[in-house]
Amino acid sequence: MSALRFEPADWSRLHGGITHFPIALLLVSVLCEFLALLPGKAEWQWGFRFTASFSIIVGALGSYVAVFSGLVMARGQLMGHGAMLRHHQFVWPAFALMTALAGWRISERSGGAGKRSWIYLGLLFLAAGLMSAAGYWGGELLNRG
Repeated sequence: MSALRFEPADWSRLHGGITHFPIALLLVSVLCEFLALLPGKAEWQWGFRFTASFSIIVGALGSYVAVFSGLVMARGQLMGHGAMLRHHQFVWPAFALMTALAGWRISERSGGAGKRSWIYLGLLFLAAGLMSAAGYWGGELLNRG
């Protein structure tokens, strides 16, 4: 019986597949937070907030697998050069923000009304923009590679 071994192409496929989940869940969280701001029934707003919170937390957890597989592919390089540098310039802040926002949601005790909520939303939109840019440069790595 042979030991389980990943070849470089396996890491690439794993990273390519797993990165889409945190990206999608972050964008779902943004959408649901926006929908929760619209006037309507309180239970709908609560449902959108719950879905947004769940999405950011699960997405942040999944981002750790994406980061690990990316670091294996990059042979531990935290920055790199060219398209890899551009990808990492966006992915590291996005990863940190997504993790912090998930922690914020976990520790939040109130309904999220008021100033803190607007700060959270601003950071959430920033994280989505950074993650989208990281995804663009990750795609450029595939197109140039």
